[in-house]
Amino acid sequence: MAEDHAVDRGYWITWYDLPEAGRQEYLDWLHTSYISELLKAPRVLSGAHYQSLEKVQHPGTKGRLSHTSNDEVPTGDRYILIITGEDAHAFSNPPPSKLHKSLSDEDQKMLALRIGERVNIMVDEARVDGPAVATRDGVLLSPCIQLGNFNSSHWHDEEELTAWYAQWRMLCMQEMEGSVATRKLVSVSGWAKHAILYEFTSAEMRNKNFIDHESHNLKMEAWTDRVVRKLNHAPGSPNLAERIWPRVL
Repeated sequence: MAEDHAVDRGYWITWYDLPEAGRQEYLDWLHTSYISELLKAPRVLSGAHYQSLEKVQHPGTKGRLSHTSNDEVPTGDRYILIITGEDAHAFSNPPPSKLHKSLSDEDQKMLALRIGERVNIMVDEARVDGPAVATRDGVLLSPCIQLGNFNSSHWHDEEELTAWYAQWRMLCMQEMEGSVATRKLVSVSGWAKHAILYEFTSAEMRNKNFIDHESHNLKMEAWTDRVVRKLNHAPGSPNLAERIWPRVL
C-alpha cells in the first residue's frame, strides 16, 4: 500500500455542472465506460468522481474567502473528476482536449452535457499522511475530499503561502482525527496555480475536527486569516465533496 501511495504524483482534475435532463445517463456512461477507458492508459493510476456538498461551513470568519471576478473562468463545481497518474506527463500525450476530440460521437455527446467545465493538470508540491491513512484503498482517493483551487492575489505573497502550509496547516493535518492525507498541488496547466487536496474518512469527521482546529492557537489562527485573505479562489472553491464512484461501501 505504501509503495502505491507514493507514485500518484500527477492529477487531471475536472470541475463541472450537469443539467437535470440526461444526468443519470451521463453518470452511468462516465462510471462504466469513460473512466475505465482512461485507466487503460500507461502510467494512469486511479480515477475518482465526487459530488460537491451544499451549505458547507468553512473555518474562519464569514467573508474571508474571495473568489475570482474573471468571467473567463468557467464556473462549474458541482462535480469533480480526479484522475491520478505517475506524473503530469501521464496526461500530456495526448492532452485532455485532444483526447476528447478523438472519442466517438456518442462519447462526445455525453461530454457535451458538462456545463462550465474547468480543467487543471497538477502535480504534488508536498504531501503528508494523517492518522487515518491506513483506511486508504491503494491509490484510490478517500470517500470525502475538500479541494480548494486558487491563485495568490500577488506573486510576492506566494513565499508566505508556501511557508504557512509547511509550518502550520499540513502539520495540523498530520494529527487530525479523520484525516487520511493532505496534498498541496501546483499547476502545469489551467487557471488555478495552486490547489490543496484534503482527504477525510467522511464529511462528518471533517466537520467535527477541521472547522475549529485552530481555535487553540490564536497566533496561528491569525496567520491563517492573513494568508487566506490574500487568495483568489475559483468559483465554488473550496469544495467539500463525497465520492460517488467508486461507490463507498
